[in-house]
Amino acid sequence: MKLIAITPPTLRPGEEHDICRLLDRGWARVHIRKPEADARDVAALLGRIPPHYRASLSLHDHFDIAAELGVGGVHLNARNPLPPDGWRGTVSRSCHSIDELERYAGLDYLFLSPVYDSISKQGYKGRFSPDALAAAGVTLERVFALGGVTYGRLTELCRAGFGGAAMLSEAWKVKSDMLQFITDTDRGLEAVLRGGCRWVQLRMKDVTDEEFADTARRVIPLCRRYGATVIFDDRVHLVAALGADGVHIGKKDMPVPEARALLGQHIIIGATANTADDIMDAAGAGADYIGLGPFRFTTTKKGLAPILGLEGYRSIMRQCRSKGMTLPVVAIGGILTEDLPAIRETGVDGIAVSGLIRNSDNPETTTKEIIDTWKN
Repeated sequence: MKLIAITPPTLRPGEEHDICRLLDRGWARVHIRKPEADARDVAALLGRIPPHYRASLSLHDHFDIAAELGVGGVHLNARNPLPPDGWRGTVSRSCHSIDELERYAGLDYLFLSPVYDSISKQGYKGRFSPDALAAAGVTLERVFALGGVTYGRLTELCRAGFGGAAMLSEAWKVKSDMLQFITDTDRGLEAVLRGGCRWVQLRMKDVTDEEFADTARRVIPLCRRYGATVIFDDRVHLVAALGADGVHIGKKDMPVPEARALLGQHIIIGATANTADDIMDAAGAGADYIGLGPFRFTTTKKGLAPILGLEGYRSIMRQCRSKGMTLPVVAIGGILTEDLPAIRETGVDGIAVSGLIRNSDNPETTTKEIIDTWKN
């Protein structure tokens, strides 16, 4: 099933990286919807997106800059009911009734909303039962379901015959990469990035803010060149100032709700957990992903929590998934390459490592081996 992401309505720092990341991960298109932004701001956002991505974008406003900057599509709505004169790109439109689906059937694709109760618009109730649409024989091959769509509902939408689904808030929630690399330096980092790692956590516990910032200013541009996410360990107050993607919070660090209040909704927040209760508490508090550990003893962390091992991971993941917890969970703590197949079978979504890569003779090759072993 094809997926389309619709941007949040307001501009936000680093948004271009999130857009590219979704397209890299196989999303069909990203719709840029910024109803209150002027043409200059939209053009500036597009200018920060490499040209080869722009054919997979659609604009909801400011159609005059679409052709100029190589944007592949326009999306019609009440503000902009017609495409630009001579437009040769993709044209889509929002529909809110079966009659509208029939009226605009000649366009490239359509949004039908709200299918479910909206996540982002309070009181916007679903009006189109997927099963009822299927039973009525409505043609949906080029229709994308919109409104309250979550990953868990994709199977139902596919069964009903929808060609795809469009998501707003759900699209921008973190789906953590399977490999997170934890480092306290930029030395050797590029080799790890060449090896395919796309998630880096900068962890420097025993240094001043100035020393941390000095390293971060080298790490962040390097990661940006490879499209990698950059997370700070703790140091909540430096995230926005230095332009990181997010922060990882330990059990003894700032509480997740306090960090969320300071950083806003679009900054990634990860939380450390050692039990199922830890995970459920962090999920309820607004964390985006979980670092669960330790798997075994590790010398890279002081004040180690109880060792979990494979059975600990299995038990915790069963408990959390049975309660409907869907956040990505990353295993951490003394993990070796030969552990990966068994760890993956416990139900976690990925791993975080430090020494396994840093202590290897060839960090690039080791990184590739980790990724290949996990995938295969």
